[in-house]
Amino acid sequence: MLSSLNYSIQRRELFCTRKSGLTDKKSSPLRKLFNIYSHQKEDSKMNRNILIGGAWPYANGSLHIGHIAGLLPGDVLARYHRACGDKVYFVSGSDCHGTPVAIRAKAEGKTPRQVSDHYHEEFVDCFRRLGFSYDCYTKTSDEHHKNFIRDFHEKLYESEYVYEKETPQAFCECCNTFLADRFVTGICPKCGEAARGDQCDICGTVLDPESLKEPVCAVCKKPVTFRLSTHLYIAISKLEKELTKLLDNGKSWRKNAIAFTRRYIDEGLRDRALTRDLEWGIPVPKKEYENKTIYIWAENVLGYLSAAKRAADERGESFDELFGPAAYHYYVHGKDNIPFHTIILPALLIANGSGYHLPDQIVSSEYLTLEGRKISTSQNYAIWVKDLLDRYDADSLRYYFLANGPEKKDADFSWTEYVNNHNGELLGAYGNFINRTLSFIAKYYDGVVPEGRLPGAWEADLKDLYISTGKRIEEGHFKDAVEGIFELVRKANKYFDEQAPWKTRTEDPKACENTLYQCTQIIANLAVILAPFIPFSSEKVCSWLGISDDWNYTEVKPGYVIPELEILFERLDKKVIDEERTKLSI
Repeated sequence: MLSSLNYSIQRRELFCTRKSGLTDKKSSPLRKLFNIYSHQKEDSKMNRNILIGGAWPYANGSLHIGHIAGLLPGDVLARYHRACGDKVYFVSGSDCHGTPVAIRAKAEGKTPRQVSDHYHEEFVDCFRRLGFSYDCYTKTSDEHHKNFIRDFHEKLYESEYVYEKETPQAFCECCNTFLADRFVTGICPKCGEAARGDQCDICGTVLDPESLKEPVCAVCKKPVTFRLSTHLYIAISKLEKELTKLLDNGKSWRKNAIAFTRRYIDEGLRDRALTRDLEWGIPVPKKEYENKTIYIWAENVLGYLSAAKRAADERGESFDELFGPAAYHYYVHGKDNIPFHTIILPALLIANGSGYHLPDQIVSSEYLTLEGRKISTSQNYAIWVKDLLDRYDADSLRYYFLANGPEKKDADFSWTEYVNNHNGELLGAYGNFINRTLSFIAKYYDGVVPEGRLPGAWEADLKDLYISTGKRIEEGHFKDAVEGIFELVRKANKYFDEQAPWKTRTEDPKACENTLYQCTQIIANLAVILAPFIPFSSEKVCSWLGISDDWNYTEVKPGYVIPELEILFERLDKKVIDEERTKLSI
């Protein structure tokens, strides 16, 4: 466990507290850089208020590698911004309401709360073991969240954008329940392919269940009927001007987010129901609607706000400041969640009328496949995170998903590629450079960092790496950031080989000492720069060298005594490739 984290489980929820404030980080070279990219007023002393919202996983089944590939960038952003001295609210939670949980509960003979609480606790454990540094990880069934949502919706219903409408709602006679849109499947009326009642993943069309051809219940596969029911709707169609402006200003959004959102707007925005005839959810805070619940999509995306407010209250900070001029908001999720974050969430925030800050950056990943096939939880064709963490190092997994994840296009998880990446790059290049340098110092210099000086070229390279890596992180280019760092790692290994300290130790002692001093400085700064990506190993290296993980160029003074070392990464036996592939029945 990272010592910089103070984990506590309260009411079966995960909260991570972090230091905030600028302290000695006011002179960070990235301060000016950030102001350029986020269009903020240039002020090197500005304390940035950063909201990072990670998508809320449904609490009706275990996490798989696709979830982690999409959510991990959020933790990199959070750790980086904290290292820069910013006030960070990294929030998420378990999505406990709605049909998915209710159906799982019915199948297992349990209550929806029992099912959602079970998976919530599992999620908390998985995120903790992966090093996710949430400032607040909560759940939608929590009373704090429900109270926030009720207050938000009460004000929302007063706006000009909410109206009543009688509409057909899908009902399954076999399951004896109304169905959420995504639990109705059929044929897309536009492209003719199989689709859900909320969206066609093939052509991307936003749908209503009643528009599907041959609609059936996704659970029992029986035909559904439609019953008329009166519900509250939000007039998203009236917000086209505001949403178009948001899109036009979203220069830092991922390309898939821009393309999908532009398409939704061009095809004509559709109003969406705010309420549903479902039992498991938050009761609608409006007279004559007490027997209905708030539609899950109209409350789970607001969890970013409720969780951030809880974090602010816990820390004794101002929730309002998070929506002031120095605020910057990231939303991290998979591409299937794009319309919920670029259209629905902004529509809710605008319609509420409280002046909430709208999304600044959309970090939307593409899809992750597994050994060339689509991940299928229903067919158990998946790698479950809880099992993966029992067998492999968390930093190793983080490195792989960040260096090879579905950032700009669909990516495939391959056991062969994973083992080769771990052994070749993480262990063979980075771990080996650290080991060969510090072990040499331990063996021949009693662990004492020798005298030396860092040539201007190396110092410039390292300082430039802080700037280029920070720029890439803030722009959402995590793969480029990792590659840039490992380019320098490979350069450092080449330098060590060229200087050959095993020869100069006896032939030219001063040159040997200078080489080891220089390599120690390189290691120290690499550990700091890699801390947002692989925090567990970086914390070990920082502790060995007596440095902090502040995002600034650092130096280990000559004469510093390095404590006893331990192996950072174990080599993976290639036999695990066939063992793991066999488990998938390939």
